[in-house]
Amino acid sequence: MRVLDGVKVLDLSRVLAGPWCTQILADFGADVIKVEMPGKGDDTRAWGPPYLTDINGDEQRSDSAYYLSCNRNKRSIAIDMGNPEGTNLIKRLAAMADIVVENFKVLRNTALIMPVWPRSTRAWSIARSPDLARADPMPADPAMTLSHRAWAVS
Repeated sequence: MRVLDGVKVLDLSRVLAGPWCTQILADFGADVIKVEMPGKGDDTRAWGPPYLTDINGDEQRSDSAYYLSCNRNKRSIAIDMGNPEGTNLIKRLAAMADIVVENFKVLRNTALIMPVWPRSTRAWSIARSPDLARADPMPADPAMTLSHRAWAVS
C-alpha cells in the first residue's frame, strides 16, 4: 500500500509544472487521470528527439522522452474541452476527484470547472512556471516564486 492509494486526481495540466506535480502524486499511489486534446494529446508528446524506442532500438515517433519523463503512472483520456459535451465531462470528473491540477495557458479556461469546486473537491492546484506567474491575476502570492500554488479545503 502506498501513501496516496485511493486518492483520485484529475490532471488538466500540460508541459512541465503540472504534469511533474501529478506524476509525483501518481508515484505515491494516487489514481491520476490526465486529460489530453483529442488527436494530439499533450503538447510535449511531440517534443523530441529523443523519442521512445522499440525493442530493436528503432525510434517510435509517438511519444517523446520529455513527455514520458513527467507522465508516468497515469491514465489518459482525450476530451475536447472546447465543446459543451467535453466541458460537462470535465465537470463530472472534477466533481469525483479529490484533487484537481490545472495550468491552463489562459485563466479563463478555469471557469469551465470552477463551479464544482470547492464543494466536492478537497484540493485545487494551479501549477505554473515562474514566467507565467507574472501574468497571473494574483502576483503577490509568495508561493508563485516556488512555481506552485494550491488551495485546499477541509
